[in-house]
Parts: sequence; structure tokens; C-alpha cells
Amino acid sequence: MTTVALAVTDGMLHFEFAMVCEIFVRDPTGLADPWYDLVVCGPGPVRAGRFRIDPDAGWDRLASADIVIVPTIDDLDAELPPDLLDAVRAAHAAGARMVSLCTGAFVLAAAGVLDGLRATTHWAHTDTLAARYPRVTVDPDVLYVDNGTVLASAGKAAAIDLCLHLIRRDHGSTVANAVARRLVVPPHRAGGQAQFVTTPVPARDDHPLADLFPWVMERLDRPLTVEDLARRANMSSRNLARHFKSVTGTTPLQWLSTQRIRRAQVLLENTDQSIDSIADAAGLGTGTTLRRHFHRTVGVPPDAYRRTFRAS
Repeated sequence: MTTVALAVTDGMLHFEFAMVCEIFVRDPTGLADPWYDLVVCGPGPVRAGRFRIDPDAGWDRLASADIVIVPTIDDLDAELPPDLLDAVRAAHAAGARMVSLCTGAFVLAAAGVLDGLRATTHWAHTDTLAARYPRVTVDPDVLYVDNGTVLASAGKAAAIDLCLHLIRRDHGSTVANAVARRLVVPPHRAGGQAQFVTTPVPARDDHPLADLFPWVMERLDRPLTVEDLARRANMSSRNLARHFKSVTGTTPLQWLSTQRIRRAQVLLENTDQSIDSIADAAGLGTGTTLRRHFHRTVGVPPDAYRRTFRAS
């Protein structure tokens, strides 16, 4: 069982605390066994807004956890408890995956965990983070950053995205998608997506792209070009790119590639189809092409992914 240690302290924000508890306390899908063991760690009873939190253990428990999530803090100018920073350093040295949500990046940065790494935080605080910790490469335009063992998200909804990303890494796409359905949130927003897009989803049924997304999803097994998408949307390729950027924060080709890889992940987890058959069903042509794109995107070959996440 993977232990998730959630560090708490006075002055933390309650949204991220409640969200972590909602996601990691129990398996809402019945698909993953074992699930996570969440341990709330703090110096004693702490306050998050109007709420009192009674920790399960002290900060010293962080050092024996598999995943450590540091607290989001409200007052960025308040001094961080030295004992918390020492516990964060000890956990990092022990090999835990270190995760910051929103302004939790300031905790990891103060502990030196982010030195030499990319990170992000809520867009309103990225300039402050970069100025205060010049050894951190701050990316203000992404939802979350995954450095392997050190991960950081932007604010609020992006924190949910990062937690779903962790579940996807540990339990596969099928489980992460089931958790997302229970939370009624998008199953996957890539970390590189912009923090702020002018229209997160088509706001009206008559939006120029409202019919395009389902049309594409029904045809992922077919060769599709930007020109095909533009023709379907009845607009030029340049206008399509502009609308896509405003709705998804990415380009049509990047979005299409993401959907194809997601389709391949689901088929790898839930079918016995060959790699060539899955490549064809996901519109990636040959098994060689699937392997190349899958390994570049997911980080492991499709055969290894199947062995890890094959549904029973």
C-alpha cells in the first residue's frame, strides 16, 4: 500500500486539504487494490480557515511515506516552521515523491527540494516564487510539472489534475478516469496545458467547436489532419488553431495526439488486442509508430504499460 503523507500547518488553505482527503482516503472505484493509505501529519491541532484539523501523526512521519504532499499556505510572507522544512528535507532524502499543490511550491522551494528543477504555482504567485527562489525554474503557464520524484501544480482545479496524474501513474488510465467521473471533472488535462484559457470548454451549443470534439472521438481510428478538422468545423486552418488554443490551451495536432494515446492506454488496460491492432484502433498506424509516440508521451513502452496496468 502506498502511503500518502499530507503535511498540515496553521494558515494552510482548506480546499486542497479537503480535496486530497476526498481523493486519497478511499478507492471510489473499487478497481484498485490496494488503494492509498493517507496520513495527516502536523505538529498538533492546526487551523485551516475556520476549520480545525487534528493530525494522525507528527511531521516526522513524512520521512517514511511514499508520497509527501506539502501544505498550501495563505500568507506567503509568514515564516515557515523550521521543523516542517526539516521533515520535508528528510522525506526527500529518503526517496519520497514530493508534491506541492498551489502555493505549497513555496514550502518545497524553501526546503531546497526544487533547486535546479522546473516548478509552477498559482499564476498570481509565479513572479514571487521566481524572485524569491532564483534556483527554481518557474513555469507560469502550465497546470502542473512532473520531474519524476518532485511534482508541482498550479492552483485549485490544477491540484485535482495533478492528483489524477499521480493515480494514473500508479494505477493506470482506467482507474484515474473512474475517479474523475466520480469527481465530475475532466479525466485528463495534460500538465503542459495553459493555466488560463479564455474558454475552458465550449460555452454554447453553437460554439464553432461544439460538434467537432465528439466527431473526432468517433473517428480516432482514421487518418485525420488539421485540414480535415478545419473542414469539419467549416473554418480555415488558422481559425481552427485560434479557436483550439482558446478552448483547450493547445494545438489541434497536440490535442489529437493526446486523444490517440489515451485511447491506446484504455485498450492496453482492458483488452488483449495486439500492439498492431491497438495502433490501428487509435489511429497511430503501425505498432512501431505507437511504440515511439507512446514511449515519448507516457515514459514507458506500451508492453510495459500493459503489464503494469492490465485490468483483472
